[in-house]
Amino acid sequence: MIERPLYLKQIEPFIDKPMIKILVGIRRAGKSSILKQVESILVERGVKEKQIININFEALEFSKIRVREEMIDLMTELTKGKGKYYILLDEVQLVEGWDEVVNGLLADGKSDIYITGSNSKLLSSELSTYLTGRYVEIQVYPLSFSEALEFKKAQGIEIGDLKNEFDEYMNKGGFPILHAFDYQLSDGDKAVEDIYTSIVYRDLIERKKIRNTELLGRVIEFLFDNIGNIFSAKSVSDYFKSELRKVDPETVYNYIELLKEVFVIYEVKRYDLRGKALLKTQEKYYLGDVGLLYALSGRKDSYKNGVLENLVFLELISKGYNVHIGKNQDKEIDFVAEKKGKKFYLQIAIEASSEAAREREFGAFNGIDDNYPKYVLTLENGNGDEQDGITKRYLPEFLLEL
Repeated sequence: MIERPLYLKQIEPFIDKPMIKILVGIRRAGKSSILKQVESILVERGVKEKQIININFEALEFSKIRVREEMIDLMTELTKGKGKYYILLDEVQLVEGWDEVVNGLLADGKSDIYITGSNSKLLSSELSTYLTGRYVEIQVYPLSFSEALEFKKAQGIEIGDLKNEFDEYMNKGGFPILHAFDYQLSDGDKAVEDIYTSIVYRDLIERKKIRNTELLGRVIEFLFDNIGNIFSAKSVSDYFKSELRKVDPETVYNYIELLKEVFVIYEVKRYDLRGKALLKTQEKYYLGDVGLLYALSGRKDSYKNGVLENLVFLELISKGYNVHIGKNQDKEIDFVAEKKGKKFYLQIAIEASSEAAREREFGAFNGIDDNYPKYVLTLENGNGDEQDGITKRYLPEFLLEL
């Protein structure tokens, strides 16, 4: 098993603390493996294996535990001995009423609790309010570029030329299964397609009882085709109207919200750099992993800019940055990233050597006169090119330095 230190470092300070540790993220991002790594840490610290209860509600053994009463019976049986228990519950959202059971375990005061789920609204609003200050939520993402390289090293595979490594990562995406085994691209796409199907049919269509599955599929297709483009639920509705199909913007909005809940997409708001305010319309959306795009729509040259933006976005949020799009009068800054007082601006492009590209990418920063770093990230090797305080950087190297 290959460790994910990025997440273990966030969990370890809370071991043995009276707080529920919650890991959330898209299916197959590696949450179950992280739970197993937590279990290994506990054993290394001297916790006896009989004190550790690790339940995966997707496993056949526990697949019939689906309601509160069944979970209570199970946990009562497993924790009837004396002493402290370490309870690890994987994909807990599959059990209706699980939150009441976990709340009861916490109240008993003899359990250290870790849970995972594939829904951003894992905690009900009522429980979230009740548990304020008594839980910590950690979002787990597919592998970042640096993690993908670490996976290779852990398997004894030599790291090659950085360009080739990044090309491979860009064409695979970050789902750990694609990096833990030697998949050909077509086989990897099939594996990700299965992940996508599981998310859409099990977590959305079945659990949310969506009837118009054809419309949901069309909305997803539109979102995937427009990663990195600015649009709104209304513009999606207008697109369908142009195809002589009437679709209520509210329906589109509801589907978008559901896709955000299961981490298929992320919404990024625009921030007016002059007015210093978030804008309420014309957002951008990025995918929970670019592998989803390849599995659903294949690889097209027209996707490349959007894919690059998507990879940078995921790298930023996985490292704890808050990210917005910057509106600079009639121009857009791809990302404004902030974390604990650190801030920088990013433009993402395949190249910025041609006169037109240089004017477009460097010119986007015109009029921003603060002293925060400003970068144009490209796939052109080489660093140090500067213009008016704006630095051009080789995108793969920049990601590894975050």
